[in-house]
Amino acid sequence: MSQNPILRRCIACKKVLDRKYFLKVTRDFQNGVVFSGGMGRSAYLCPTESCFEEALKRKRLQKSLRCDIHSSVFNMLQKQLNTCIDSDTEA
Repeated sequence: MSQNPILRRCIACKKVLDRKYFLKVTRDFQNGVVFSGGMGRSAYLCPTESCFEEALKRKRLQKSLRCDIHSSVFNMLQKQLNTCIDSDTEA
C-alpha cells in the first residue's frame, strides 16, 4: 500500500503541496519562533520570494502563529529562503 502524502497549505499563495516542499515556521512556547522543526503552532511557506513578500506585507505569519514576530525573525527567514533558492539553482 502506498502512503498518502501529508499535505499542507502555503499561508501566502494558498497552494496545497506535500509538506516537504515548504519552509516550516513553528511557534514554540519555550524557544519562541523556530524554523524547520519542533512541535507547536506551525505555518508553512513556499520557498519563493513572492510568497515571502506576501506573508510579510499582509502579516500572514503573525496571524497564523497567533503572536507578534520581531523583525529579526523575518531577517532569519529571509536568509533561509535565500539559502533554499541558491541550493535549488545549483542542483
